[in-house]
Amino acid sequence: MAQNKVYIDSDLEFLIPQYLENREEDITELEKLLKKSEFNQIRIIGHSLKGSGGGYGFDYLTELGSQIEKEAELKNEKILQEIIFKLKKYLNNLEIIYVEK
Repeated sequence: MAQNKVYIDSDLEFLIPQYLENREEDITELEKLLKKSEFNQIRIIGHSLKGSGGGYGFDYLTELGSQIEKEAELKNEKILQEIIFKLKKYLNNLEIIYVEK
């Protein structure tokens, strides 16, 4: 499977493993919340993801977070499932390349 290459400032290298671990926890939480139709909590996680992704160099996470936030407001369960799947697939196929700035 093709990797999702992401180029990240080497100054952030020590933060990235914990950041990605937290995103894995987000997926678990999103799946639980979706089963319970807790759309407001899903929206909050999406908003957080939208706000943090780009700051760490993960622009696609910002995009997915924005989609999660929007679809949670619409209570669109089917599309939320698809976005969570995209999020999982993205994180499972990340290739991080640290660059000196």
